[in-house]
Amino acid sequence: MTPEQFADELAREGFEPAVTVTREAGGMLGDHTHPFEAKALILSGDIRIATATSERVYQAGDVFHLAAEEPHSEFYGMLGVQYLVGRKTPAAA
Repeated sequence: MTPEQFADELAREGFEPAVTVTREAGGMLGDHTHPFEAKALILSGDIRIATATSERVYQAGDVFHLAAEEPHSEFYGMLGVQYLVGRKTPAAA
């Protein structure tokens, strides 16, 4: 999937326009949540995401998807990681 195709998919699904995120080699972000749903396309490097139910390494071309408020940890590969991410804030109840 190209970045352009991914941006089109995000728009169709109601996500905000994608932003590029770059994380440092060998870094990590411990347990945390986001107040928004996130869907990301890995552009380069890799990221390991651990949730309560799974742990997976995502590499260039892979897409990861996290629900709003889903607890997770992030671990960045030896070359770091760069990804395009779209965010969608849940509708107010």
